Amino acid sequence: MPRIGWASRDITPQRPAVIPGQMYVRIGREAADPLTLTALALDGGTPNGRAVFVSCDLTNFTEELQNDVSAEVWKRVPELSGCPVVLNATHTHDGFMTIPGKYAHPGGDVMTAKEGHDWLVANAATAAVDAWGQRRSRHIGRAFAHAVVGHNRRAVYANGLARMYGKTDDPAFRHIEGFADHSLDMIFIWEDDGSISGVVIDIPCPSQVEEHLETFSADFWHDIRLELRKRLGQHLVVLPLCGAAGDQSPHPLLYGRQEAEMRARSGLSERQEIAQRVADAVTRALACTKPMTGAVPVACTTIRPVLPGRRVTRSERDWAAVKRAEFLVQRSDPDQWWPQRLQEVVDAYDRDQPMPQAQPTLHIVRLGDAVIATNPFELYIDYAMQIKARSPTGQTLLVQLAGGSAGYLACARSMQTGDYGSHPASSPIGSEGGQVLVEATLAAIAGLFPNQQQAAQSA
Repeated sequence: MPRIGWASRDITPQRPAVIPGQMYVRIGREAADPLTLTALALDGGTPNGRAVFVSCDLTNFTEELQNDVSAEVWKRVPELSGCPVVLNATHTHDGFMTIPGKYAHPGGDVMTAKEGHDWLVANAATAAVDAWGQRRSRHIGRAFAHAVVGHNRRAVYANGLARMYGKTDDPAFRHIEGFADHSLDMIFIWEDDGSISGVVIDIPCPSQVEEHLETFSADFWHDIRLELRKRLGQHLVVLPLCGAAGDQSPHPLLYGRQEAEMRARSGLSERQEIAQRVADAVTRALACTKPMTGAVPVACTTIRPVLPGRRVTRSERDWAAVKRAEFLVQRSDPDQWWPQRLQEVVDAYDRDQPMPQAQPTLHIVRLGDAVIATNPFELYIDYAMQIKARSPTGQTLLVQLAGGSAGYLACARSMQTGDYGSHPASSPIGSEGGQVLVEATLAAIAGLFPNQQQAAQSA
């Protein structure tokens, strides 16, 4: 039986801070609801069976920050040295800034990005150490359900091009670009006396119902926590994971008017509606799920595949040049992150060079017959479908924006239709690199499940 520990901390800034997630500066001075950091420590009893997951109500963070947290945890807990300590972001657009250089600092008593970085490192490392120190024998069981949270956010028009959040009442609208993944992957954790201790929930959707606030907010994850604790007890720990959702969001491009009408009838906000859907699915799954029996192996592996950079086309270069000029007319800030990325696309084409390659750190952690596989991208659903369909495990939880932030990773069809999220300025790694990531992830998963791999080869 694995030894498991939990810890949680409120990471809401105590001072004003820049709120990232849009192409303009917002300053948060108070919280609509708390930003929470939750740590889950796993100990299978062997050096390669130890890992700590740390989920943060943030937009994103750098690989440098991830490395700083790992180093601090390893220093304070030597037996964890070299073991995965994996941060992931829920991708709320109402967190606080930790990445220097993305926005100009507004001056005054506003936290700098470096201060945000240090605040997160201190809290994440402390929570990870606390979770490790509080681990004890607990039981786990996996479950699966559906809950409508995310929707594909790309509308395609008669000219063959797409727009993120494009209007569907436009006469030129033809279809929604891709699959909508409503899956809900869960891992329940019980105490020895049979009481529920906590739940890991993997939802393929960023936490972005209210993504333009000037207050800090965990968005729908706050409402999910409240609803589940109301049903299952205030002691319940919830570890939120953002599944592969590069082309999904909670904003429906279709049926928005009808959904708003039904929410008005029920008296629920959009966030509360999502929380009800998720809590319904979780409680139904819990009612028919029992802990795994017998040995529950815990094993971890880390890989760093090399993903080739994307070749920029002439039309992509020209789109970037036009968008950069438009941005500078409106905002006159060439040092902001978006015009910088657009310029990088123009430069890559003009030099006849691909965008830079990436070598992301991917962690794969086995829990019995389930596996958690991480990546630092905003990963399009097409890749998730391939991995989940071909995985040899009983259940595969994919976690994006984990270990850092490497931009979008668009699929082949979205590269053809363009726009933000699929253009090289936001997706510098293309479908060739995406396929490398798929195959490398599947190979690493298979390596943790040798019996299934042997069975498949002999079938």
